[in-house]
Amino acid sequence: MALSYLVWMLLLSLVGGLGVEGVGLACNWGTISTHPLPPDITVKLLKDNGFNKVKLFEAQPGVLRALGNSGIQVMLGIPNDFLAPLASSVGFAVKWVSQNVSTYVSKYGVDIRYVAVGNEPFLKTYKDSFLQTTFPALKNIQAALIKAGLGEKVRVTVPLNADVYQTDSGLPSGGDFRSDIHALMISIIKFLSDNDGPLTINIYPFLSLYADPHFPVDYAFFSGNSTPIVDGSISYTNVFEANYDTLIWALEKNGFPSIPVIIGEVGWPTDGDSNANLQYAKKFNQGLVNRILRGQGTPKRSDAPDIYLFGLLDEDAKSIQPGNFERHWGIFYFDGTVKYSLDLGKNKTLVPAKGVRYLERRWCVMAPEANIADPNLTESINYACTYADCTSLGYGSSCSRLDTRSNASYAFNMYYQTMNHQKDSCKFSNLSVITSINPSQGTCRFEVMIDVGKHDTRATSSSAGGLQNLAIRVIFVLILIIYGGVC
Repeated sequence: MALSYLVWMLLLSLVGGLGVEGVGLACNWGTISTHPLPPDITVKLLKDNGFNKVKLFEAQPGVLRALGNSGIQVMLGIPNDFLAPLASSVGFAVKWVSQNVSTYVSKYGVDIRYVAVGNEPFLKTYKDSFLQTTFPALKNIQAALIKAGLGEKVRVTVPLNADVYQTDSGLPSGGDFRSDIHALMISIIKFLSDNDGPLTINIYPFLSLYADPHFPVDYAFFSGNSTPIVDGSISYTNVFEANYDTLIWALEKNGFPSIPVIIGEVGWPTDGDSNANLQYAKKFNQGLVNRILRGQGTPKRSDAPDIYLFGLLDEDAKSIQPGNFERHWGIFYFDGTVKYSLDLGKNKTLVPAKGVRYLERRWCVMAPEANIADPNLTESINYACTYADCTSLGYGSSCSRLDTRSNASYAFNMYYQTMNHQKDSCKFSNLSVITSINPSQGTCRFEVMIDVGKHDTRATSSSAGGLQNLAIRVIFVLILIIYGGVC
């Protein structure tokens, strides 16, 4: 009896260590980085922090292989550039599904649950570029999934920005879809409903604050301290719930009161703007995680939607057309180090990535003897920031308070790191020098990049999952032996 009890405790300990218990979290995994965290390390990071669902923006072989047999459910995205060929040819859709869905499901054990066709294709800034191709592409991908025998396992969806609906009254109850795309939206929603697919919406309270300096700050968070917006019998104290319920009102008005809704992206950036900082990001994301752990819905829908945090890691090569903050949405820095603590429930907090290897601890800085009045300085800084990420230097950002010399050093170092410490990458008209002393100061981090060429990729998440499954089987064999002996 004592031995069997010990074995059971060992089994429970092992299963608990695999993250089976507890509420799972979902997030977006973007990879637009000059030095991306290796996929196997990223998958381990996801699992270590309790993420059991992930949304990808495109099909990348290394990423998908790393997710094989990981226990993580996948929403696989299709970039907008693929919409036109997918819309024009069912054959192209069949080939895409075969190469990027069927292969990874059957050969690698990737748990693909959704294919996300396009990414916010109806944004007003796209000027109707994808209005004619999104719905045909959606239908062709659905047909391809059915042809591949995956129609019941893998659902289709279209991640849309919250600007596809609006309210003329300023209240959620006034919600309806934009007049210019109303008929198209109804056609897409009906198609999703007929095929058991969810509607996916991205909601960004941060952008409300970014776009309007007079937006009430507290209303962007979940603290309940803001002046409520009263809509009939409902009082809204945060923009997330008001925005989501505006959508639900729009769905109800158009005959779709119960279609499942997924929040495809929601989060808060940590740099690149005065409102994008660690304190606000922690406040917002902790409130969001608390809602997820409680299974909390909204006044119009008590059932909590699936919510994918945006995002997992910073991406230093993303377009900054929306703003400098665009490269800083991660709850982790680019290398998987923790930005701020989050209470994940059950006495768990965020833990960093393990096994990350870096370039040598060297930085490129402005030489002590260099003169800030040197006529080549401005041109050198501009050159460095053309090819490297200098968004942390912007107004209100983490490095905005540097003096001229440190400002130049930051730019030089980002170029040096981005170029992998290559020969001559720290030569800026005799203005720079290499140092082994970390020049970081205050909130400003002088990075050392990941050495993407020196990672041991033998222990992938797939093999790790196999070892874990083997360990479970061994424990069960021990149990059978023990109870067999007793009998």
